[in-house]
Amino acid sequence: MGKKVKKEVEAPPKDVFDPLNFESKKTGTVVLMLKSDEDEVLTKACEAIYKFADKCDENKLMLLELGAMESLTRLINHEERMVKRYACMAFGVMAGHADVRRYLRKTDAINSAIQLLGDEDDVCNEFASLFLSHMSNDFASKLSIGQSDGVEPLINLLASPDPDVQKNSLQAICNLVQDFQSRAAVRELGGIPPLLELLKSDYAIIQELGLNTLVAVTQDGDSRALVRENEGLELLVDFLGNKDYDDLHVHALAVLSNCLEDTESLDDIRSTGGMERLLAFATEASASPEVQANTARAISRAARNVENGKILHEQEVEKTLITMTGSESDMVRIAACQAIATLSNNLAAKDAFGKSEGIPPLINMLSAEEPSVREAATLALANLTLNNTNNSNEVLTAGGGEQLLTLLQYHKESVVVNAAACLINMAQDITVRLPRIYRGIIAMLTEPLRSKNPRVQSKIAQAVSTFAVGAEARAEMRKHGGLEPLIQLLSSGDADVRRNASCAVLMCCADPPTAAAISKLGGLEILQEINSSEQRRNNYSVTAFEKLLDSNLPAKYSLTGRLASHNIISDGFYDAGQLRPETKFLSLDELSKQEVNQKRPVILVNCKASDIVKTAQDDSSEKGSRVSSKASYTRSFPLLNDSNFIPRKKKDKEALLREEAERIRAEKEGLDLTQILRLNKEPKGSKMNENHQYGVRPKSLFWLCDGVYRPPVDTALQSYIDNVTKYILPMPSTREQIVALAQFVVEKMGGEIDRGKMSDFSWELHIAELKFDLKSNIIPIGKIQCGIHYHRALLYKVCPHNIGVPCSLVRGEYNRAWNEVTIAASLEKGAARYPPTRYIIDLIHETGRLIRTDSPEAVQYKSI
Repeated sequence: MGKKVKKEVEAPPKDVFDPLNFESKKTGTVVLMLKSDEDEVLTKACEAIYKFADKCDENKLMLLELGAMESLTRLINHEERMVKRYACMAFGVMAGHADVRRYLRKTDAINSAIQLLGDEDDVCNEFASLFLSHMSNDFASKLSIGQSDGVEPLINLLASPDPDVQKNSLQAICNLVQDFQSRAAVRELGGIPPLLELLKSDYAIIQELGLNTLVAVTQDGDSRALVRENEGLELLVDFLGNKDYDDLHVHALAVLSNCLEDTESLDDIRSTGGMERLLAFATEASASPEVQANTARAISRAARNVENGKILHEQEVEKTLITMTGSESDMVRIAACQAIATLSNNLAAKDAFGKSEGIPPLINMLSAEEPSVREAATLALANLTLNNTNNSNEVLTAGGGEQLLTLLQYHKESVVVNAAACLINMAQDITVRLPRIYRGIIAMLTEPLRSKNPRVQSKIAQAVSTFAVGAEARAEMRKHGGLEPLIQLLSSGDADVRRNASCAVLMCCADPPTAAAISKLGGLEILQEINSSEQRRNNYSVTAFEKLLDSNLPAKYSLTGRLASHNIISDGFYDAGQLRPETKFLSLDELSKQEVNQKRPVILVNCKASDIVKTAQDDSSEKGSRVSSKASYTRSFPLLNDSNFIPRKKKDKEALLREEAERIRAEKEGLDLTQILRLNKEPKGSKMNENHQYGVRPKSLFWLCDGVYRPPVDTALQSYIDNVTKYILPMPSTREQIVALAQFVVEKMGGEIDRGKMSDFSWELHIAELKFDLKSNIIPIGKIQCGIHYHRALLYKVCPHNIGVPCSLVRGEYNRAWNEVTIAASLEKGAARYPPTRYIIDLIHETGRLIRTDSPEAVQYKSI
């Protein structure tokens, strides 16, 4: 036997590294390991990074800064199953940080994750869907997922047996359907049936995500139809009836609320008895306030549809809502009131609320501490009382009128709007306007008129137009300062505010004192400005302006150039000439302060003294026997010692009355204010005093007494009117009265003027002399003895109303003006021929001639 030889151990190759086991506590070292070529190293590195990133967001951010995401994005498609699994786990967890997602949006990571969906490894499916659920939180990523066809594989994963895969996929879909494009994709790709199936899941989080997804999806009508086709409504009603799902009932009601917008859905639920179950479930004592409130909201959404309102009324939903108004929860009461307000669009349901004692609970809610409760209650009452007298009476019977009045000054603006709307609705029926309720409402409306909220402004202005219908109410507007804020609303930039404010001003203009106050506050100028704009004007502003002009005839004549037959000229009227529409109309006081100029004079109509002047005359007459005329002149004008005509501030009332009385007497005697001033200043024996003693009386001036303009008494005009009444009124026919009055006016204004000789009629010189003598641009019409068209036409307009003969006054161009009358032509037997004919009265050439307004002669008369 040969000798046994020992076998030698083969030495390892020199180019192979001996196996090395080590521990690393540095994150950067592990990140570097992700670039290794060894599968075992990659597996351990990915696992370590997954565990590290899952601990907190700070670790995710650190890994991002170290460049781990670039390697992980590459490794999720690795051939080695374990490397791929752990890389997907780390990849999905890392996407939970916003900065990581921001980085990943710049890469192709979304496409890579979508390719992983449906992988044989459920772990890859779980974390790939987790990655997409994180990325779908951002709008840009939602768009990328949709464009990369990521919705369909997510829907397919809803049928996965792994609940984690279901949950992550469902979360991604829930985020995606917040965008309307993805909703359509889910419906078209068959996502509705699996979503409904997930409601039967054993996991509450999956059920909740499924319901939230359905809430978004069912906002689309086609999706709601698919829910009905897949028996989703019955499933939802059964879901609500399951006590084990109490915490999810609110979400189920939100889905059902969307579905009930369709009449088909509501009809399906009614036919299967689901509506009774739903209403009974909502009114159970065990039902939570959230469930009850959401049930009321579902009813409210369904009631928006007219057909649905009929179905809900047939199901006697009113009783359920009335029960809810008695809840202790403010949330439930608010939702119930909102549903009542919506359901009130159905007339039958509106009546049912009033007949079912549904209004008293709403009245009780008006005194709630929570402003939102008052807001909801007033909204419901406003809708219930709209065009419904019975409900309005129920509100008054329950004591709601007084509470609604107090709410007009509530601090929450929406409550004020709703309360005003309710009061306006109630006031539409005259039988409901009880004085005990609405007394003082104008005072309550004054404060909210100053609101800065356009909705409040518009509704309160509408309330003013509703309640300012009598002289007493309009007097309240003046007394409580309501006109000023109302006029300011005319300048609002909101069209509704302007329209309602114009309507309110129109109603107030029916009262002459209120109309005068509106004009004084600048309402006429504001309306004039509004009507000059095509965009801002409205029918009410135009009518209000015309109505306001009817109470201010001087402005009407200057701005429109026409006074209708029903516009009766009274004392204080003046013709300031034609004004452009955008020109401001000046008051008589403003015109009186202007220096004498070469412009067209202002023609004044004033026969009687003012009340103050009359009082002064009466006081003067009592003392006339005790004082001489000369002494009276000396004592009655102490203010004239001041060159600026400023009265003494401490002058007593008696002296003021004496002064006014003496002014009237001096005016009647033709004594000039300037001459009186000079009489007081000139020494005795001077030429001025001597002239006065011998009866040389200069012409009169207009007077400024205590800074207020007092127009002089036109005694000549008064005598004209007296003569007209005495001699022309008794004439047997209207035609004779018209002709006789024309002859009278022509005689007082300088007689007839032959055609072609108008230039020889020196009326301009006469007017200039009057202006010089009066030291004023304002001339009483009775002093004009040489007048042409516009003087004679104005005088003719002043006189006929005293004898019952109406006529209009029309201004033309170049000092032309004429009067128009309507006369029925008489037949031989004395019968009237209708329709009557309009004529122009010739006051220049052929006195009293009646010219048809549509004839060439009329055109010639009105033109140069």
